[in-house]
Amino acid sequence: MTELWPILILGFVAFVTSFGAHVVAVNLPVYAAQVGVGLAMIGVLIAAYYAAEVVAKPVFGAIADRRGMKQTMLAGLVLFVAASLAYLWVDPRFLILIRFIQGVGAAALSAVSLALVGAYAVQWRGRAYGIYNSIKGAGYVVSPIIGGAIIMQSDFSMIFAASAAVGILAFPLTLILPRPGIEVKSGMKDEDNEIGLSSLLGVFRQSSLWPWYVVTVVNMFFVGILFGFLPVRVYDLEYGPLMNGLILTAVSASFLLIQPLAGMLADRVNPTFTIRTGLLVAGICIILVPVASGWLLFVLAILAGIGVGTVWTNTDSLISQLAREGKLGATMGVAGTFKEIGDMLGPLLIGMVSQAFGLTTGFVTCGILGLFALGLITRRNFDTAEYNA
Repeated sequence: MTELWPILILGFVAFVTSFGAHVVAVNLPVYAAQVGVGLAMIGVLIAAYYAAEVVAKPVFGAIADRRGMKQTMLAGLVLFVAASLAYLWVDPRFLILIRFIQGVGAAALSAVSLALVGAYAVQWRGRAYGIYNSIKGAGYVVSPIIGGAIIMQSDFSMIFAASAAVGILAFPLTLILPRPGIEVKSGMKDEDNEIGLSSLLGVFRQSSLWPWYVVTVVNMFFVGILFGFLPVRVYDLEYGPLMNGLILTAVSASFLLIQPLAGMLADRVNPTFTIRTGLLVAGICIILVPVASGWLLFVLAILAGIGVGTVWTNTDSLISQLAREGKLGATMGVAGTFKEIGDMLGPLLIGMVSQAFGLTTGFVTCGILGLFALGLITRRNFDTAEYNA
């Protein structure tokens, strides 16, 4: 546990990406009013950041496998900070380009920091990923508060100055990262000029990863319905904004705080046990949410947050263990892309189902998808030896 501080640094690097994504997204209505654009453009601006991450994460992960993880992460920081500062001088109508470039830089930070956690914490990956994800998740919690305070005291552009400041702070911290506990070897030959292509193809061909990619996508569906559609259920019950805020705060807290604990449990037992348990708890609770009210709804929401947080951090840990030699960066980059895909498609799918058949059907459908994913990873007996194969 003497090597905890590199995990804290990597968590802060990941915090840069979550803070940068959310501090802008939650304040886009202010931008829309200033520039004179509609709701559709707000959606496009949010999507631009995540679309860049979907495309760039596997690429940067594969580049890191060959060119070096710290160097790739530093390059991502430079790109993110430069894009953030550029908004202070460009025409505000170029925000979509700024957001895309920010997303590309964030992709390098997310994919490589996620991979390096697995390289530093060889014997305690579960707990390490729990700590890492909790710090990253804190960016989503504090960014609305900080962004709102900035808007009150200044203007929308200063949000980008704050994003740049956080990135600048992460740069010297990244420089002092020591060599990982295990050697991160390149999985490509020196004469291979197609950086990342062979590594990426190898990752996609690794059949042992696909069940966990499915679990990752479904778990992001859970995230989408908890934070996007649980407020709709609360609104239907006419509980008011105070209760809505209380429930969402409880879900966020349970989601973040459980991750180090779930990681510690995964280090002591087979990680698949914790993932299966998390999926089962989250799936059942989500199915029950639309028929619950009062304190039962509150408890179900917290339990769902615990289940989702458990699956989130322990799939990261498990996928890093399944990564083949020389392909840790590419593997975690692809895993990150599947998270982004689930994050984008989940709300869209549940929204369409809920619109067509009602909110109850939307929740039940999402919960059933979780149970389907549980069945997928229960069909065969994954053992610890397979993780390191």
